[in-house]
Amino acid sequence: MTAAGRVSAITVRELVATAHARLKRARLAFGHGTANARDEAVYLVLHALKLPPDRLTPFLTRKATRAERKRAQRLVEERIRRRIPAAYLTHEAWLGDYRFYVDERVIVPRSFIAELLRERLAPWITEPHRIRCALDLCTGSGCLAIVLAKTFASARIDAVDISHAALAVAKRNVTTYRLRRRVRLLKSDMFSALHDERYDLIVANPPYVSTGAMRTLPREYRHEPRLALAGGTDGFAAVRVILREAARHLMADGLLVVEIGHNRKRLEAAFPQLPFVWPQTSGGDDCVFMLERRHLVGAARVPAADAAAVARRASRARAASLRR
Repeated sequence: MTAAGRVSAITVRELVATAHARLKRARLAFGHGTANARDEAVYLVLHALKLPPDRLTPFLTRKATRAERKRAQRLVEERIRRRIPAAYLTHEAWLGDYRFYVDERVIVPRSFIAELLRERLAPWITEPHRIRCALDLCTGSGCLAIVLAKTFASARIDAVDISHAALAVAKRNVTTYRLRRRVRLLKSDMFSALHDERYDLIVANPPYVSTGAMRTLPREYRHEPRLALAGGTDGFAAVRVILREAARHLMADGLLVVEIGHNRKRLEAAFPQLPFVWPQTSGGDDCVFMLERRHLVGAARVPAADAAAVARRASRARAASLRR
């Protein structure tokens, strides 16, 4: 067999192994759909070969054509050279069984709320058919709005974002899923354009990265829109708005669901009067909180002027825990 013949006979298993080794040596940062170099290698190779993204084993001994091998190599090379999330190279991201178009106008979908929606937010929502209207704040690519529409088949969904560019991506995804009659896209700075609209359910994956943490983000995350990540001095600027205004936009028995990263302790310290519920997700029990409307009515707020003090107290608490 010629050298060219040997190259063209490379299997999927060998392509993945080579990609894995290269990605691992490059010391990349992951977290945009995959958690490590091995999973990213599998994803890129399967995408290049136009194979199902969740079915590696049946194809391990499949021979890759020369064109397929070159496509896989180009994806891996660009991932390493540009330090860009793989989703921006493939223009796709997945939440469970749902595929979404993405580019650098939106953050890469990776919400723990989507996990909870698989079970229709049970046991906190006992009668899913009663969800007739829902809101997705900071919708970005529209991913959670679409999952909401698929989860609650009778519901009308409002999806809002302050970014025109993000809403253009969301429109593309909503159109792909043929949901334009049920999902309404609105440009709004949080609740500002919603006036007196009220909902059975509000979900939000707002910006929650603190100013200090923004400075240390890996290069991959710096390709994402800063607007969708930066949450102010302590990361809770948007969360404060949500806690302050959500009650006015919830039905009497409405539910609020918000994702905040791994920031449970800091949020509870900032709002000790609120009885947050923290459902278990694959990321732990510190990523997503829930509150019923009755707990939000008249909720005491931490004034904006106190935000820096809250951040300083949290920083001192972390330093003290490290010394112990």
